[in-house]
Amino acid sequence: MGVSVKPAARRNARHFAVQAIYSWQITKENAADIELHFLSGEPFEEEAHQAEAPVLAAPHTDVEYFRDLFTGVVLNHQELDSKMRPYLSRPLQDLDQMELALLRLAVYEIMKREDVPFKVVINEAIELAKVFGAEDSHKFVNGVLDKLAPVLRKKG
Repeated sequence: MGVSVKPAARRNARHFAVQAIYSWQITKENAADIELHFLSGEPFEEEAHQAEAPVLAAPHTDVEYFRDLFTGVVLNHQELDSKMRPYLSRPLQDLDQMELALLRLAVYEIMKREDVPFKVVINEAIELAKVFGAEDSHKFVNGVLDKLAPVLRKKG
């Protein structure tokens, strides 16, 4: 565990990962192509006018963490969905695609990245929901993760 990672670099990795997951869910494109597009550094239309958008490159972003999150969610999305389904207030197919991307990202981190405290994962998911989600998405995401996280971490 020798290398220390800055929280901002992890935050940026999550920022890009949730967008990549959303893109994958919407377009059904090959995950490797989506990852390549994100890693190429080409701005998306909505980012072109944002002066303070994070950069998907070291040292600003933990690129390996981005890759782990995105690839992990894509490869494990069915398992992630089955873990969160009992804690949802509505059917999975009725979720907003951004809420689904946020939840998949957070559930993956809680299940597979035990080096990250689950309270950090929840807080980061809430902040991402405030940026990318609908008006009250952060409340929904918080409610699901508050119930789910302790159960997932207890089972180890």
